[in-house]
Amino acid sequence: MSGKRDYQRIAFSASNTPEALEALGVLQKRYGSLSVEEADVLVVLGGDGWMLSSLHKNIRGEVPVYGMNCGSVGFLMNEYREDGLVERLKQAVETRIHPLRMELRTSDGKQHTALAINEVSLLRSSHQAAKIRISMDGKTRLEELICDGVLLATPAGSTAYNLSVQGPILPLDASLLALTPISAFRPRRWRGALLPKEVRVVFDVLEAGTRPVQAAADHQEFFNVESIEIRSAESPDLLLLFDPDHSLEERILREQFQF
Repeated sequence: MSGKRDYQRIAFSASNTPEALEALGVLQKRYGSLSVEEADVLVVLGGDGWMLSSLHKNIRGEVPVYGMNCGSVGFLMNEYREDGLVERLKQAVETRIHPLRMELRTSDGKQHTALAINEVSLLRSSHQAAKIRISMDGKTRLEELICDGVLLATPAGSTAYNLSVQGPILPLDASLLALTPISAFRPRRWRGALLPKEVRVVFDVLEAGTRPVQAAADHQEFFNVESIEIRSAESPDLLLLFDPDHSLEERILREQFQF
């Protein structure tokens, strides 16, 4: 869907790298800068890590987010250019991102909740492999996965950590989630599964006392995990803006043909 809004009122957010801070000064001087609450759009300057951080910080808001790459990878970012920013925003393609909601219990009985835009991951915290039972919608699907970890990724996150551990790339509009093991020892040949996005996934950590496990919802970390329940969040939707020739859908397709 092509953006038809009048993006005249701009807020900026920059990482603390020299490149991003320099760009922030130039763009604020040229286009002004408002608070997120006053703005039509938030322009994020940095890399993918700063984009995720900015999305989480503003996750309850409804302001569209447009990134310009002042970092390294920049998969979620557009090319940095000083000229024509307002026109680029008017022509941008809108992409809706649906996060995951995680509910977690630690060994001390505490409950935690978090949202993940890319993935929820579990990782062993000691020299011993983790043992994890995987259930879906109340039915056990894998009684014991012995591994370094396991993750559940959204389509938007399928090209991030999920791809680096040989998980599948998902089209952005796919109603699927990628369940991917990390260095599975048993069952050795299990490569994961594609799940409908409406599924409720539960990870139970077996032998949690002697085989401790930590978890992360994007950048939020939790330790001494006993169980995690994950499902697609009903809200909020996140609205990202991309240049027409640089849409996230196109980047995901292109990623599958690069070697």
